[in-house]
Amino acid sequence: MKKITTVRTPALAGVVREANELSAIAEIKNCYFDGADMIDLHMSFLESSDVEVLKRIVDSTPLPILALNYNLDARLQPLNLTEEERVASFKRAIEAGAAGIDMQGYTFHAESKTQYLGDEGYSFASVKPCEVVTDSAIIDKQCELIEWVHGHGAEVLLSCHPARVMSCEQVVDLALFLEKRNPDVIKLVTFAETDEELIEAFKTMKALKKEVKTAVSFHAGGAKGDLSRIINPILGGHMIFCVDRYNERSTMGQLDLKTTRQIIDGMKKIGGMI
Repeated sequence: MKKITTVRTPALAGVVREANELSAIAEIKNCYFDGADMIDLHMSFLESSDVEVLKRIVDSTPLPILALNYNLDARLQPLNLTEEERVASFKRAIEAGAAGIDMQGYTFHAESKTQYLGDEGYSFASVKPCEVVTDSAIIDKQCELIEWVHGHGAEVLLSCHPARVMSCEQVVDLALFLEKRNPDVIKLVTFAETDEELIEAFKTMKALKKEVKTAVSFHAGGAKGDLSRIINPILGGHMIFCVDRYNERSTMGQLDLKTTRQIIDGMKKIGGMI
């Protein structure tokens, strides 16, 4: 099985948010021929995520598949799955041969998806980041899931979308806090609402590359954050999430796959990748 952490970096992940098996396979092929290094498969969008269905999707491509479940259906409406049901979908994906899962930071504690309920003693606590838990019992359960995935030869991307503007120090501290759970990749998404906050995001990526041993994917959303989606991977970020063909289910801020492939390949040709 090809690992998420061993694909060339920055790895271009083709985001697949299709409603059925055949359309997912077709979009994966589009991503493959347009230069994706891996696939980011939204399982909850599929009308069925049984092991058999997922296995046919995984087997349709030589690209490693990162499976995720953000608890939304193909109409972008809440599925209202329990945490146990979401985790069960992760395990089905691994059984089907997925290279890894995207385990959200709020896993096993859905209340933390949209609010901070953790310890106030951390530097990042002052901004009340979403998707961050500090409860040791929840962290132990997350660590057990990570160990289970590793025991089956796959990898874990641990993701947090704090939905807040955060300083360089706060982001690095959060990454180091998450790193203790032993994920293979850490993904963080903050906000940048001003030019100064965007520059802080660039500074943060350089600091993460220096201070965090685990591979990190970091960018900012918000009014000024889009440029960090392409600059931060050039500065050392592990992944870029791209869309091959936009539709009503797409995250419009994600980069166009073909254009991003050209930019990254061009940077490598002129020796500009750091």
